[in-house]
Amino acid sequence: MVWGTIGAWDVGMGEKQSSSIRPAIVLFDFGGTLVHGDAWAMFMRARYRRAWWRALPLIPLLPVLIPMSLFRRGRRAIVRGLVRLALFGIGENRYRALAEDFGRKLARDTRLFSRAGIAELRRHMHAGECVLIVTACEETLARTILDELGLGAIELIASKLAHGRLSWRIAMHCIGVEKAHQLALRGIRPPWDVAISDSLADLPLLAAAREAVLVNPDRRMLKRASARLGRRLTIAEWD
Repeated sequence: MVWGTIGAWDVGMGEKQSSSIRPAIVLFDFGGTLVHGDAWAMFMRARYRRAWWRALPLIPLLPVLIPMSLFRRGRRAIVRGLVRLALFGIGENRYRALAEDFGRKLARDTRLFSRAGIAELRRHMHAGECVLIVTACEETLARTILDELGLGAIELIASKLAHGRLSWRIAMHCIGVEKAHQLALRGIRPPWDVAISDSLADLPLLAAAREAVLVNPDRRMLKRASARLGRRLTIAEWD
């Protein structure tokens, strides 16, 4: 893994070491930044299309779920429940086979990926920089996609599932401030050199970067990001 070659360096805030003695730290989001859409959501939708009956337990709960969906915590709770239902009764080997098969199929559809985003990722890699993808997508699925795209050498920090007796649960959801926490667990502390994302959920990550790149923002996103990031903000229009 990429970080294994430079983990001895402390890149924490306030260190006086010159950036010339270590590679630049460049963080990429995945869904919406390199992928057009959310690969994990695509996988979940595919699971429910193949087994629609898994959603039946939710029907009596709709009067509660609809108001819950208006709030961030409520939406996250709903997502956790949907994951459990979609993967109910699936063992570890079967889940891995399903996720890898779906990831390989996604990777074959070049329309799903941002050509400009992938080119920028490769540019940073070829410059010898330390490139990491930090994503809310589940680890097995994200890794399979990267492997199929020839990007298997990139350090990946992704959400993790845990298998229980009957189903799976989200053990670590790599989103928002959790991304910075996961980086810190690996010895990667702010400020990082570049952070690239399409989502306001990544504002904590972008705010801790010397250069923050917001991909394809709408006016509302741009207004909020500009207020937080000021002159560090760069806008990228990627196809």
